[in-house]
Amino acid sequence: MSDSTVLENLNPHVSVDCVVFGFEFGKLDILLIERNIEFEGKVYRDLKLPGDLVRKDEDLDTAASRVLTELTGLDNIYLKQFLAIGSPGRLLRQPRDMEWLRTIGHPEEIVVTVAYYSLINIDQDKAANYILQKNACWYAVSEVTELAFDHLSILQKALQVLRTDLNLKPIAFELLPPKFTLRQLQQLYEVISGLKLDKRNFRKKVAGLPFIAPINEKQVDVSHKPARYYSFSHKIYLKTKKDSFYSAT
Repeated sequence: MSDSTVLENLNPHVSVDCVVFGFEFGKLDILLIERNIEFEGKVYRDLKLPGDLVRKDEDLDTAASRVLTELTGLDNIYLKQFLAIGSPGRLLRQPRDMEWLRTIGHPEEIVVTVAYYSLINIDQDKAANYILQKNACWYAVSEVTELAFDHLSILQKALQVLRTDLNLKPIAFELLPPKFTLRQLQQLYEVISGLKLDKRNFRKKVAGLPFIAPINEKQVDVSHKPARYYSFSHKIYLKTKKDSFYSAT
């Protein structure tokens, strides 16, 4: 299929951007695309969120799912739409942003972007199933200070929404393996909320949640005392859920 045919099948005014969060080794990561561009005689290495224009034959959710599948090789990734942006000057933050759009044949008109956040578990067993695009890489959220276009503000908004949702829904378990330790669960809440939690109080709260239960298995090959594994039951959660899921504070 030629480039012109591909462009003809795209809606030039609507796009999707995806903020892909991952949790591994006690830190919260984000999946970004490396963009190399020569502008005014200098080569720039920028980072951007994964995204694309919406095709004329797909809805917004389908477009976001397509972007993630093409990016990671994975299907059925957790997705939540959380923001729509359409300010007239949003593509004019950097002249090289416009230059990059021209090099890929992207229209220069106002584009409304619908943003999603998604959650991926980056544990070692599952990592082997990823087929990341060669220009995609994980970065620690805490180290991201600049992105192309208005993508940094989109990331910051996604993090705010994620923190709120963490207390309302069982989304933490999208970022954890099927069996996890209470230490891993506490670390996840701490890195997302940005708060240091008291170990005793945290475990007391978790003990009162019927959908988080210990299993008859402990860690092996660790240098410290093996911790017991726990699992999350979505079925029990649905039977017992309330308006809020869990409050870390």
